[in-house]
Amino acid sequence: MIQKQSQRRGSFPQRAAITAAAWGIGLMAGAGVLAQTPQAYQVEQGEIRAALADAGDPVRGRAVVLSRESGNCFLCHAFPDADGAPPGNLGPEMSGVGARMNAGQLRLRVVDSARVNAQSIMPAYYRIEGLNRVAAAYRGKPLLSAQQVEDVVAYLAQLK
Repeated sequence: MIQKQSQRRGSFPQRAAITAAAWGIGLMAGAGVLAQTPQAYQVEQGEIRAALADAGDPVRGRAVVLSRESGNCFLCHAFPDADGAPPGNLGPEMSGVGARMNAGQLRLRVVDSARVNAQSIMPAYYRIEGLNRVAAAYRGKPLLSAQQVEDVVAYLAQLK
């Protein structure tokens, strides 16, 4: 049986998401914004309850989410206050996410979305174990710092 090219390599949205994620991670690596070795965290009942750093700042979190140099979240997600950034449509829309999830649930999704959905195409922004094809210079370093994770969580939590 002959397969179409899209069937062999995944759907266009899947390929686009992987390309966007790789592009964003490459930008972050090239910009030297990869964080230092992360602290340990514990996942309990679908959330990371303990904060990874000081209290998050939603203004800084919004900047991370909309930044091409750090989070790049807007590439896949639509945000209600994106200031003209084109909305992503590969991941869930973020309007009302703070009403649907608590801070611990949001934190787990930012740290390691694959713990919630093994098929997730979202990069692990804080997890460093079990990753494939990581350049030697970046092994053991998360994409976001613990403080950036907390800032993003604070921003997402206020989207009600």
